[in-house]
Amino acid sequence: MSNWLTNNGKWVAVAAVVVAGGLWWHFKADAPAGEANKAAAVAPGASRQVKPALSVQVVSPQSAQWPSTLTANGSIAAWQEAIIGAELSGLRVATVLVNVGDRVKRGQVLATLQNEAVVADANTARANLAEAQALLAEAQSNADRSRSLRGSGAISAQEAQRDLTAEATAQARMESLKARLAADELRLRQTKVVAPDDGVISARVASVGSMAQPGAELFRLIRQGRLEWRAELPSADLSQIKPGMPAWATPPGGSTVQGVVRMVAPTVDASTRNGLVYVDLPASAVNAGARAGMFANGRFETGQATGLSLPQSAVLLRDGFSYVFTVNDQGVVSQVKVSVGRRQADRIEITQGLKADTQVVASGVGFLTDGDTVRVVKGQS
Repeated sequence: MSNWLTNNGKWVAVAAVVVAGGLWWHFKADAPAGEANKAAAVAPGASRQVKPALSVQVVSPQSAQWPSTLTANGSIAAWQEAIIGAELSGLRVATVLVNVGDRVKRGQVLATLQNEAVVADANTARANLAEAQALLAEAQSNADRSRSLRGSGAISAQEAQRDLTAEATAQARMESLKARLAADELRLRQTKVVAPDDGVISARVASVGSMAQPGAELFRLIRQGRLEWRAELPSADLSQIKPGMPAWATPPGGSTVQGVVRMVAPTVDASTRNGLVYVDLPASAVNAGARAGMFANGRFETGQATGLSLPQSAVLLRDGFSYVFTVNDQGVVSQVKVSVGRRQADRIEITQGLKADTQVVASGVGFLTDGDTVRVVKGQS
């Protein structure tokens, strides 16, 4: 039994060695064919078709006249603001007839003061004047009689002189009372606080029952409702701005309004080296959202200059820089960094990095990367 097991074990070992050897020869025979196929796939000189990533249109930069502009920031303010107060003291405010935002006309009553005491003084002055006029009439009659009898000896020279003096005194008293009545009537008119000009009420301090004091503010008025934009510009740019030039200001949250340069400040700020440019805004600026006290940005047009431009769809903004994609004869695109300037309608100015005869991808640049192959189709030139 042990001999049988020994002999059979030997035969099993031999069979295992034969099977393993057959498998080794099988893989060895197949290996050269697989390597040959792999080498054939990447053999030098073999052609490989690259599928285009995208079908694109190309465009060349266009040369055109672009307006030369200066950008600026500044505050919107009232053209002129009038402070309105009472001219009398010791009188209380009786009525307030307007509020902030109301449009008023020159001479319109804004508030009234209690006027009973002033009315009484005026009435007294009228009565005194009437009495003085009656006394003057009597004195004039006596003086006329004395003048006619002076040469006849019917009256003495002293009596004639007394009548003439009484006439002059009555005349002077009447003139004094006229002046007193005029002053009282002026005070009576001053119990009405009126608008000094057409405009818009921008502030109101007056309240019923408060005591009016001369010079104290009751109202504030934007004269004629006019606003202006006080733009700040570096001192080096001020020489380019002239009175009468157009300017555009855009208030926060509003629409752009066109104004006209009224004047350039004769001085600049010593700390910032900036100067102010005063731009008159039209009455429609209020409808565009402009309000006094706002901070607005804007621009000035100083002339025309030639520049290259591309459609905005041809320029890609990536990592804070602007790029375009040029296309060579093989349809391979290259990413080129450019500098951009002004924008107008759907076009953007190219200031650096591109020649006038360069072909660039017109749109879809967001789907491209440097080195992609594209298929150029007919489009703009």
